[in-house]
Amino acid sequence: MAAEYSFGVFTDILASAKYIYPEGHHQQHPLGDVRRLSSLIRTQNIAQKDIHGNTPLHLAVMMGHKECAHLLLAHNAPVKVKNGQGWSPLAEAISYGDRQMITALLRKLKQQSRETVEDKRPKLLNALKELGDFYLEFHWDFQSWVPLLSRILPSDACKIYKQGINIRLDTTLIDFSDMKCQRGDLSFIFNGEAVPSQAFVVLDNEQKVYQRIHHEESEIETEEEVDILMSSDVYSATLSTKSITFSRAQTGWLFREDKTERVGNFLADFYSVNGLVLESRKRREHLSEEDILRNKAIMESLSKGGNIEQNYEPVRRQSLTAPSPNMISWEEYINAENGKAPHLGRELVCKESKKNFKAIVAMSQDFPLGIESLLNVLEVIAPFKHFNKLREFVQMKLPPGFPVKLDIPVFPTITATVTFQEFRYDEFEDSIFNIPNEYKEDPSRFPDL
Repeated sequence: MAAEYSFGVFTDILASAKYIYPEGHHQQHPLGDVRRLSSLIRTQNIAQKDIHGNTPLHLAVMMGHKECAHLLLAHNAPVKVKNGQGWSPLAEAISYGDRQMITALLRKLKQQSRETVEDKRPKLLNALKELGDFYLEFHWDFQSWVPLLSRILPSDACKIYKQGINIRLDTTLIDFSDMKCQRGDLSFIFNGEAVPSQAFVVLDNEQKVYQRIHHEESEIETEEEVDILMSSDVYSATLSTKSITFSRAQTGWLFREDKTERVGNFLADFYSVNGLVLESRKRREHLSEEDILRNKAIMESLSKGGNIEQNYEPVRRQSLTAPSPNMISWEEYINAENGKAPHLGRELVCKESKKNFKAIVAMSQDFPLGIESLLNVLEVIAPFKHFNKLREFVQMKLPPGFPVKLDIPVFPTITATVTFQEFRYDEFEDSIFNIPNEYKEDPSRFPDL
């Protein structure tokens, strides 16, 4: 019975998450019912999720229904969407191991990200225009409870200049992701008046070169990224803020009182953040024993201050043998308890961990900039992962005021403290938003940007 009620017509999820198969419908479609999917796409919402948080694209990818997946992608099905377990269709494609599918999803993900940025652009430029011109300085300090790591973790001072619809960010930290940190003396310049492909430029002030940030990637870059994805753990981290509460931080041993102190130039009320949980999951069912050992050696080398470039040269990866066909019926799948979806695709090898964070946030009523305005500025510089984390955190429902100091869990082992130390409305020379004449263009200076 289970085999007969295969997921061949899994696409009925488009019509309704509670769809019950018609009596006597016993035909099996090993590659998914593409014709039926094609007719449903015209009238249904292909971004709809089922009870387990899976979209039709998730299901097509997990079950190796390639034609269905390509059809959904052709109709712009969202790729940056997570199911109830925190996995995107791209994560499921890496697990399944079909190289062509991973490449197609990666390309569509990047295209959709570019389109999202372009869609937001007019609103963003308007918001910047209405905001006064200012100078803002804030500091990052990274800490870890892992002894070796805390020695090599960076700190960074960021300076933001905003004039009209132009923004300049000066920083010494290029990127901080996957335990890899790059240093430098950099300036990112966003010119709101330029055409999108010319709007963003990064200056390397030490080498006196600049690079325009284009979002289109070459064929070789995409292929290399696929190699890296296929040979690394699939990682999902979610900061659970459901049960979060804020309580006034106290000071004093004998007579306890609410803690209020100056942060930079601003008087701030300190709050403890309770119930902040970082849930992280790592999957490696697609990796060989050799991959696992090599990845472990890279991490050990990095934690001792090594450099990733010396360790790792991606090797061209072939598609994996497809997992055994799925024998779960639609009823078994859709009626499974919420949060306990039967797994489709390759057998899961997953390690989960939860870490409770003790965080502090200092809110100031004196700060002249509103959170909404800060979010608009961060939106412009969000391609850099640590700013993205800051943006996510600031979007939480915070106590009244502006967060002049806050702790952000960046990884399970690393927390960053961000301190806004200076803000003033100001005017600047136009030249600080221009590329200096003596700088030469180097299109490959920052391959990761």
